[in-house]
Amino acid sequence: MAIMRAESGNASDYLTCEKWPVYALMMLAGGYFGAFTYAIRGGVFCNAQSGNVVLLSMALSRGEWDRAGYLLIPITAYCLGAFVSEAAARGMGKRRLIRWETALVLFEMLAVLFLGALPETAPVQITQVLVNFMCSMQYNTFRQAQGIPMATTFCTNHIRQVGISLYGLASGRGGDAACARRLGAHLGMLGAFAAGGVMSALLCGRFMGRAIWFAEIPLGIVLAYLLHADLGRERERLEQLPHGYKK
Repeated sequence: MAIMRAESGNASDYLTCEKWPVYALMMLAGGYFGAFTYAIRGGVFCNAQSGNVVLLSMALSRGEWDRAGYLLIPITAYCLGAFVSEAAARGMGKRRLIRWETALVLFEMLAVLFLGALPETAPVQITQVLVNFMCSMQYNTFRQAQGIPMATTFCTNHIRQVGISLYGLASGRGGDAACARRLGAHLGMLGAFAAGGVMSALLCGRFMGRAIWFAEIPLGIVLAYLLHADLGRERERLEQLPHGYKK
């Protein structure tokens, strides 16, 4: 019911950081990061941690303590990212100049600049841990796009929601308009994520580690969009939490 109430609100009820263009571009960046780490930084996906927890469990069952300890590093980085982003979203002072969402995108751009400057001989763990940390903060910060829950760093929930929305349309339950809106939203996010992965895979083959710098393009567009809102029409709403946060 809470989701349906949020969906029925006017566009003006939502902050700029909750708008569709922001989420589509952040989703594209998420797909880009996933393909980047898998293609040339250790063959792993750093956007989520389910795989690492499975590998940790397997290592523990085999008594591979060094391997288990190593896997705790990305898991801990991901946990720390959620902690930091939650604290930052709620704890920035009243005299803030920009929103936390804007500051996070700026941080991501600086991290991407750093990662692209690393030599190819640098340990892949540097990239893996930083991307884990970064993706965790992004996932925890960008929660709802105009009332529809979203995840901008992985696709599992979007695929699930596509199935739910298709059932709603087929059965006539939930309202055709609402189901169609959710279906279009999640399909759009899946498309953006896939597009980011395709671009990353193609560019990694040519530019290797420097390919991550191309992620600055969608992030830069988002940063400009958010800064324009923070310094202009939403100047008086800087302390307002986006939808999806518990009070």
